Amino acid sequence: GKLRSYSLVAVADQTAKMAEFDNIQKIAPFLDKHLLFPLLEHVQSQNVYDEKHVLQAQLDLLKKTKLVDLTIDKYKALHKTEEVPAELKDRRQNVVLQLKELKADCKQLLTVIEDPALAKVMAEKPSEGKESTRASQEKAFKDTLMQLVDKNSIEDAHIDCLGKYAKLHYECGNYGMVDGSEKMGAGEFLPIFQILCKERTGNADGALSALWGKLSTGILLEKWDETFEDIKELREFIDTKVFRDPLQQLQQRSWLLHWALFVYFKPENASHPNYRGEAFKEKLNDEVIDLFFAPHYLQTIQTNCPWMLRYMATAVITNPRRRSVLKDLVRVIQQEHHTYSDPITEFVECLLVRYDFDSAQDRLQQCEKLLATDYFIMGLKENFIDSARLFIFETYCRIHQCIDIKMLADKLNMKQDEAELWIVNLIRNARLDAKIDSEKHHVIMGSTKPSVYQQVSQKTKALCFRSYVLAGNFQKRSQKPTIEDFGLGPP
Repeated sequence: GKLRSYSLVAVADQTAKMAEFDNIQKIAPFLDKHLLFPLLEHVQSQNVYDEKHVLQAQLDLLKKTKLVDLTIDKYKALHKTEEVPAELKDRRQNVVLQLKELKADCKQLLTVIEDPALAKVMAEKPSEGKESTRASQEKAFKDTLMQLVDKNSIEDAHIDCLGKYAKLHYECGNYGMVDGSEKMGAGEFLPIFQILCKERTGNADGALSALWGKLSTGILLEKWDETFEDIKELREFIDTKVFRDPLQQLQQRSWLLHWALFVYFKPENASHPNYRGEAFKEKLNDEVIDLFFAPHYLQTIQTNCPWMLRYMATAVITNPRRRSVLKDLVRVIQQEHHTYSDPITEFVECLLVRYDFDSAQDRLQQCEKLLATDYFIMGLKENFIDSARLFIFETYCRIHQCIDIKMLADKLNMKQDEAELWIVNLIRNARLDAKIDSEKHHVIMGSTKPSVYQQVSQKTKALCFRSYVLAGNFQKRSQKPTIEDFGLGPP
């Protein structure tokens, strides 16, 4: 009985710790309801909270949308019944009626959208990786659309109606075409509404809303190549638009940072082969770091959403090509230490600020648990742990010349044989200048002093430019000064 009670206490403590790592309550205010639902489903699968509470939260969220069928399913699961309240049945009928009414109001514009000439342009897929081809296709689509709009005498009221129709499709969960389907949804209507707002009605707010909706549908349908472009377009729109209230721009940037987590981190788990290539991953990893460290967005993180430091640190640690931003990362984490901290930010502080290797090891174990549960970065767990161990090892090597493998294995939370094999692989892949003394079980670090060739190369790198500047200065000195050189000439 005592053993069971102790095990229950241990499980309860572990669950409480996992709940402490969960930041869904902080992220939720910055997400659309449809984007928040996958996070709640993830929380349910992790068994971090009581299932009834999670189901109730899902039901409360769904009641604010028009996902009536899913609301009914969650109601049945929560109350363990097959009976459905009359209120939910009536809501379903009302939604169907609204769709029919809006479709009738948009009939004239829907005829334009379904025109074969427009469908032909949409069917032409741009060559992958060629921006000029993509841009020319977008221009051809826009030109064709505007010609058809003029030809069919489309008015501003029709365009406003299309916006409502697209929004209703989105609220009902009809996000757009999927493979093997020809049924149009919000994903097809919103880009057209965005173009018409820009080119016809001049409705900048409508165009911005359409772009947010387009990004959301792309995320929910996992069309990562499209969402990647949408994020860049939305960022440019927010940064260049003149907002009456600066707080509104801060809010828009905060939303963009949170929505970008889907675009930059979720393709790691995507099943589509195009989204799992190394080149695509590297591009995403570089882009997310550029976004996080852009001055305006770094200020936004520090002002409005410091919990984004978790994802900021993860992106840097798992990207060996961007070590140059480590100093900035450490500086920001130190500045926000009293505002926000978690095992990942604490790991960075322990290792790169205090050089406390024992604490860094403890934090790394906590990081492993955190990464296993975080919806956005769970796919980076192995990469993060491997990169973090390399960080510990590199930092330790800067301080010591000869390292005992057993002690190092303890620091890395590995077995001695695993640690030795790991170091051998580092040496073999030329990531480490060292050799192993098998008898004494020591790692002997190589000299970090640059070779004579490297020193000469470094010293003479800018010699050509400096010589050019020096020759230019000599030439100026050799010329006789004129009255204009003393500022006494005509203006």
